[in-house]
Amino acid sequence: MSSALAELAERRAYSRPVVDGSLVFRIARGRHPVVEAALLENASGPFTANGCELSPDDGAQKTARLWLVTGPNMAGKSTFLRQNALIAILAQMGSFVPAETAHIGIVDRLFSRVGAADDLARGRSTFMVEMVETAAILNRAGNRALVILDEIGRGTATFDGLSIAWATIENLHAVNRCRALFATHYHELTALAAKLDGLACHTMRVKEWQGDVIFLHEVAPGTADRSYGIHVAQLAGLPRAVIARATEVLAALEKRGQSDSVAKLADDLPLFSATPVRSAAVGAAPQGPSPLEAALAEIVPDEMTPREALDALYRLRALLAAK
Repeated sequence: MSSALAELAERRAYSRPVVDGSLVFRIARGRHPVVEAALLENASGPFTANGCELSPDDGAQKTARLWLVTGPNMAGKSTFLRQNALIAILAQMGSFVPAETAHIGIVDRLFSRVGAADDLARGRSTFMVEMVETAAILNRAGNRALVILDEIGRGTATFDGLSIAWATIENLHAVNRCRALFATHYHELTALAAKLDGLACHTMRVKEWQGDVIFLHEVAPGTADRSYGIHVAQLAGLPRAVIARATEVLAALEKRGQSDSVAKLADDLPLFSATPVRSAAVGAAPQGPSPLEAALAEIVPDEMTPREALDALYRLRALLAAK
């Protein structure tokens, strides 16, 4: 047994689950066993445990069998979805589970739509594979199924994807009536909580501190207002000029709202306006015209002889080389 697993065993971090014929899915302080073991092995800190309850409303307590999970990139949505699926599998195979307590009604089928992959040999794009997998879920999942969906509709146009995700949630709620976790960046979908009794909105908590984003990896009731995609892009190493330009465009988009045309935005933020952003991001922009610009402004072509024009061209070339 590895040192990480030995430490887990010593802490009695696993519990014996209750598996019965109900439709309950109640996990207290659940964890992803593989991710937690990796964190312990690498001394990267403790795994943040999270609970999950996907149960029909019993009248005495308001619950929801479908969770809509929003939150920033890198905040832990995918880990949360997968840990609950793994706990369900471990519980039904008779194993102890990485949770404080677990009560799971028998799951007859587990469906997972996560990640991105294509099947080029069969002529299927990434989005087509995503739709085929989603179709299998919607056509086969019953009320005893457990479904995890991580991002539906991201491989096509925004309104197309949002519409597909919207209709998928409604079908899961009204037709499949299964226990499900649905992670998304389409914040518009949170409006469905007002009309679907079995849907609850949850989000991954973050904290902003001195311009940085701290991922708390905690699941809490509520909705996210931002995805922090630009922050993740910065962590990935995109050039500062690209990050600065993306921040500028995002601010303009948020100011205009979705009702305005992006074409109008392009008129206000033309492509060439990215040039000064890039120079400002790399270093402090010089004040006033550069020596090259000043020399160029002094030239009056109509008053120059051919010899003077050639000399001026050499001077400009020398200034350009000195930059």
